[in-house]
Amino acid sequence: MHVHDDPDVESAELAARLSGGDREALAEMYRRWSPLVHTIALRSLGTREDAEDVVQQVFVAAWRGRETLRPDRGSPAAWLVGIAKHRIADVRTQRYRTHRNLQALATEAVTEAAPPGDSDWAERLLLVHELERMGDPRATVLRMAFIEDRTQDEIARALGMPLGTVKSHVRRGLIELRDRLKEVERVSSE
Repeated sequence: MHVHDDPDVESAELAARLSGGDREALAEMYRRWSPLVHTIALRSLGTREDAEDVVQQVFVAAWRGRETLRPDRGSPAAWLVGIAKHRIADVRTQRYRTHRNLQALATEAVTEAAPPGDSDWAERLLLVHELERMGDPRATVLRMAFIEDRTQDEIARALGMPLGTVKSHVRRGLIELRDRLKEVERVSSE
């Protein structure tokens, strides 16, 4: 058996190359282990978009933290899975915060609102409800844009998303909200 036929030796060599700053080693690790990272993220988070974001974040973090890779303490795959678990936890934390913020906004809308029956109060509650139904990351982007009054550049930086993705979420989210609100209006007028 040749030394290079041993997957453990080959993985250790790949890890050593990455630690030394070899970008091709990162590309090889991505080819080998991105499907594993994607599967773990998809099962944990449930959306393809979030899973793809996690994969990207894991390999960026792997490159930035390549000095922490210790082949003598475990395989590169295990190291990548560890990074993935941290990123998945970050996404879950962000989801929880978004849900909590929307709940707080709904509570605030109720406590600041005029008596039930006031159309502004009802519209505000409806907006909060529709945003919550929309799910992340689109709901977070719209909340930041229209409730927190942040620019799309600020949102992109805060969420670590490309600006084009933020713009797409705003555009599609507004179309989705418009359609939902039209449907509510149609049903209530019948």
